Amino acid sequence: MDFELDVHTHTLASGHAYGTITEMAKAASEKGLKILGITEHTHFMPGTCDDIYFMNLRVVPREMYGVKLLLGAELNIMDENGTVDLPEYLLNRLDLRIASIHGNLYQIGTVEKNTEALINAMKNPKIDIIGHPDDSSCPLDYERLVRASKEYHTLLEINNNSLRMPSRKNVKQNMAAILKLCKEYQVPVIMNSDAHYMTDIANTDHSMPEVEAAEFPKELILNYSAEKFEAYIAWNRAHEAAQ
Repeated sequence: MDFELDVHTHTLASGHAYGTITEMAKAASEKGLKILGITEHTHFMPGTCDDIYFMNLRVVPREMYGVKLLLGAELNIMDENGTVDLPEYLLNRLDLRIASIHGNLYQIGTVEKNTEALINAMKNPKIDIIGHPDDSSCPLDYERLVRASKEYHTLLEINNNSLRMPSRKNVKQNMAAILKLCKEYQVPVIMNSDAHYMTDIANTDHSMPEVEAAEFPKELILNYSAEKFEAYIAWNRAHEAAQ
């Protein structure tokens, strides 16, 4: 594995994960990563941390065991307007922002409505990544989504964990569609483990075979270059500041 980063992981603060920040950072170092993103679930997810957790992230070192830490959140997309469940003043404190639809918190609608929800979240310059857009339980228009990814400079995630979750439907087919369109439009993606335990960090045992089957270009996978990923996020921050 020559990945330099994995930026969608969870610690015990999320309520259904089982490592500490220190344990996760040490495991990332042992796997040779340069960047680890820790993105806890936000407050509408059952069992997760309160908002004060995100308010106090400034006390945590941003480097451990030689690994740069990006401390952020996996936000819940709540409605068709792309509303997320943290106020702006807390979003501003985060190093990284992933926005995801979770079926227990979002009222699944038509393909058009669901796609609008994600695209409206992407229009928010504070959102860096759309998490696991691969579940047919929440059907999407992938052509529109990939075009929006390019237009709004928001990464689509190839999520290893999705392929292991029986509750998510048609993930292989949907992932293939995303990869095909991103290849066609030359849109970069981010491959993440969605690890909930230390040993799963940077794991691509399920997702990499799908990427290889799609003959997806390595240069469009930002995990191979910490420098490219940081430049991508820096562009977002500059654009955000200009708004």
